[in-house]
Amino acid sequence: MMDIEAIRSLLDVAVQFLVSNPLLSSPLTFAGLAGIAVAFFWFALAPTTSEITAAGRIRGYLGRQRDIIEELELQESFWRRAVLPVIRGVLRTLGALTPWRDVSRVQRLLVYAGNPGGLTAADLFGLQILAALFLVGIYVLGAWLLGALSTHPWPTIARNSAVGALIGFTLPRLWLRSRARRRQRAIVRAFSDALDLLSVTVDAGLGFDQAMQRVSERWENPLTQEFRRALLEMRVGTPRNEALQRMADRTGVEDVQTFVGVLIQSSELGVSIAHTLHEQAAQVRLRRRQRAEELARVASIKMVFALVFLIFPALLVVLLGPGVPRIFEALGGTFGW
Repeated sequence: MMDIEAIRSLLDVAVQFLVSNPLLSSPLTFAGLAGIAVAFFWFALAPTTSEITAAGRIRGYLGRQRDIIEELELQESFWRRAVLPVIRGVLRTLGALTPWRDVSRVQRLLVYAGNPGGLTAADLFGLQILAALFLVGIYVLGAWLLGALSTHPWPTIARNSAVGALIGFTLPRLWLRSRARRRQRAIVRAFSDALDLLSVTVDAGLGFDQAMQRVSERWENPLTQEFRRALLEMRVGTPRNEALQRMADRTGVEDVQTFVGVLIQSSELGVSIAHTLHEQAAQVRLRRRQRAEELARVASIKMVFALVFLIFPALLVVLLGPGVPRIFEALGGTFGW
């Protein structure tokens, strides 16, 4: 962009030149010089090419972003765009009616379960209340259709409704705990193999972060999902020790928490990560073997119930069934039945 002061000085020189030269003071010459001055003034105030290009790129980028967002929203189903937000609003409204004493416990269970469906603690409380009301409504509707409301006393109906409400209120919490335990068992099963692969890749020359990336690319399970999340936190600036500690807290698995604690301590003390991985892999393999032996010993005790209550009665029926009539005949002839 040209300097305005330079343009003014240039105009002053041109005016003095015209005054000192009468031959050039004709109207045509003056019009030409005025046009040149206007052109210089326009060049001084007009934006540069780089500014126009940058502004155009920004407008184009924003326009594409709006189009992409609209396309992504339109690709969602009607259930996720319209119905699901309404349901979540109802759940949060109902959840606000419950006491907030165990919010941290429920939130911890949600984290252990992997935040299924993006639920929050308020959503789960609302789901519990909704399930309780649903079961009570089903019971009252069934009793009304069967005519039990007029025949059964109201204390019995109230007691049954309370039992249904209690069951409906408990089922979502039981489902969440079951999902959390199932996810933790999957992490425990995958942790030993993942630790072995981490040890091998670090021995091959990769850094610990690259080794975690390689493991997360190789498998798809809850443990690799936590690896990817920890790597994303590291990339946005979170210290590695803090990201690993958050990963251990999210899993709630003792093996992972022990491994992360030892890894953080070794990194602070300057111990080789490869040596730490070797030692931890050996300990995890030993614990897995001990866990398998424990399950094998417990399996024999669990089989006793199946043998006593399921297999032995069937064997007795098959073996003694044909002889039971003869036994009764013999006993009847002996005792005079």
